[in-house]
Amino acid sequence: MTTHPVDELLQVRHRTLRTQPGRLLLGPSGARLWADVLEPAPGFAGTLDLVHKTNIPLLFRTGLRDGPRMRDDVDALWRPSHLLTTVQFGSTVLVRERRTITWDDVAVSEQVWTNTGSEPVTVQTEIDEEWCTRESDHAWGVRSDTAHGLPVRMAVATSDVRAFDGLVVAPGAEVRLLTAAALSVDATTTELLDRARDRVSTDAVDRAIAEYCWWFDDVPVLETSDPLLDRVWWYRWFILRRNLARPAVGALPGLVVYEGRSHKMTKNPWRPEGWEFSKLIPLSTPMHALELRWRGGGDEAVAALHALLGHQAPDGQLVSGTATDSMHAYANFAGWAAGQVALLHGADRLRDVLPLLAAQVRGEAEHLAGADGLPVQVDHRLTGKEYQPSFWYFTGYPENPMDPAGRTPLKRVDRAVYQYLNARGVAALSARLDPPAAAEFEKIADQLRDSISGKMWDPGTEFFVDLHHQSDARAPVRNVVGFYPWWTDIADGVGPEPLVRALRDPDGFGTPNPVPSTERRNAMFGSGGGWGKLFPKGRNGCMWNGPTWPYTSSVVLDAVGRTSRANGHELDALFAELLGSFVRLHFAGRDGRSPYLVEHYDSLTGEPISDEPDYNHSYLIDLLVRYVAGITVTQGRLTVDPLDVGLDRLSLRGVQVLGRRVDVEWSHGEPVSLVVDGVDVPGLEITLR
Repeated sequence: MTTHPVDELLQVRHRTLRTQPGRLLLGPSGARLWADVLEPAPGFAGTLDLVHKTNIPLLFRTGLRDGPRMRDDVDALWRPSHLLTTVQFGSTVLVRERRTITWDDVAVSEQVWTNTGSEPVTVQTEIDEEWCTRESDHAWGVRSDTAHGLPVRMAVATSDVRAFDGLVVAPGAEVRLLTAAALSVDATTTELLDRARDRVSTDAVDRAIAEYCWWFDDVPVLETSDPLLDRVWWYRWFILRRNLARPAVGALPGLVVYEGRSHKMTKNPWRPEGWEFSKLIPLSTPMHALELRWRGGGDEAVAALHALLGHQAPDGQLVSGTATDSMHAYANFAGWAAGQVALLHGADRLRDVLPLLAAQVRGEAEHLAGADGLPVQVDHRLTGKEYQPSFWYFTGYPENPMDPAGRTPLKRVDRAVYQYLNARGVAALSARLDPPAAAEFEKIADQLRDSISGKMWDPGTEFFVDLHHQSDARAPVRNVVGFYPWWTDIADGVGPEPLVRALRDPDGFGTPNPVPSTERRNAMFGSGGGWGKLFPKGRNGCMWNGPTWPYTSSVVLDAVGRTSRANGHELDALFAELLGSFVRLHFAGRDGRSPYLVEHYDSLTGEPISDEPDYNHSYLIDLLVRYVAGITVTQGRLTVDPLDVGLDRLSLRGVQVLGRRVDVEWSHGEPVSLVVDGVDVPGLEITLR
């Protein structure tokens, strides 16, 4: 079958967890079902999850009943759509297997067993008899004592029922065996069995691969003179598809985009412990919406924002949650992201979510902000940047940051900028959907702009800094959030020079692997996640006092791109430099071949601190479209103005804006070409109707 670019460009051998190299990763994920890690043995054994982190240890496993043992030298070729492995039992039995998971939550294994020996061998498929029952031609089971209170229901079918009892492979013979396990939390056994049986037909795996790759057919095609940029383009789209889910149960009734489907929790069978990312997290939802708005007609971007409905606290804040539990409220810029989605696909599609977004802006203004409009952040964790040193500045950086007495509530730059952006976004949506309300939100935004620029700009450090929650005294600590005003028009009066100096300064943010979460000269800077001699959250814990985080690398890149374009492209070279560093961070060892983006990195060495492959809390697709291809969409207007990042050529085809197809192409030294619905547009600017 024809290979899709997403499979061709991202394929890599032996894609395993960095911290558990003996266990394999699987790319495709279902609406509810996915594999965290797989054992190399044929079948689906390892750590599998349903709806949320579940740690199901076994769906089915196939091996030899009697005969040679499986050898350790497994050959594995990982592709986004499937995993191809070749294993040997002794020197005479070879098994070539393709494994995938379908969107309708069926784990499918196609195995070809070849016996080159002189004696017959017996192949047998095993199920977990602790909770599964064998019937005449299938197996089924239900387990209710799961971590999230959601039952796990499963039916297993095979193309040759003899495999359950023992399928003989004669000397010199080859046997092809398909096995499928269908899982759900609410389907009947009959429904699941029908689903499983449909996936053991001859073309089942080829069909599943084609179905998976179909999703990428609606992705615009980017081709440039830089193979690494082309590869990271598809990798970012893979990350989005990997984390796309439809729990369709409880508090998550529709489509939602997870922040990750990673192994951050323990692997204890059926009893995961710790924090995990397979849930709705409003902190990252806006980034998902910004990215997904460039796929097709933006259906998933709209759905990602609609998933926030029903997850709002009485004070207007948006809260994280699973299908069965409600959790923390996180600062976010969902209102701004919604406005950006509306520019591409129309405000009417966000009519239902506008009241929620408006309530968030009003709630922060009423419950978190003072007379100056600046919100106060009490819990240092809930802007998603825990342990930023400014929270401890006013108490002299105590040795133990876990003592709450040492922390000071702050008026935070990031929270204030989020509120500003949300007010602007809600005002723009209101202007289209509820015009009388628009002025209210513009007034909130105007006050925030004045307060941020007037109070948070620190001439001494030439940076935007956090404020004491009562006295408004500045904490002269340069955290990465100080770049946020350049992300907007707030810093226009300051100009680009302080931004450049901070990013170039080797004792500031100019680390070998930018952008660190706190500048290097800070007394509590720790590039690897420690606070002095302590590791308050463990070796892989979330610390924002020095490590580099893709989350804020995205925002800083956006700030540099916006500032460069607003100042005659004078920062294009800086943007290109930071973009190159960020792109390389997406690959294991920065090798440019092995896709492996995690949560955060040592800003000096580039070493991954955490180990959650395909982590989904940053944005890059949006930056490549807007700054590298140069497409900018404002209300009713599309222009093309690419930044010079050193490419010889670029082609971006198939972008949809208000139902119209947009293509951009250019080669170094040649004019940029803008084509809308097949018609060349002179002047690189067009009015959209």
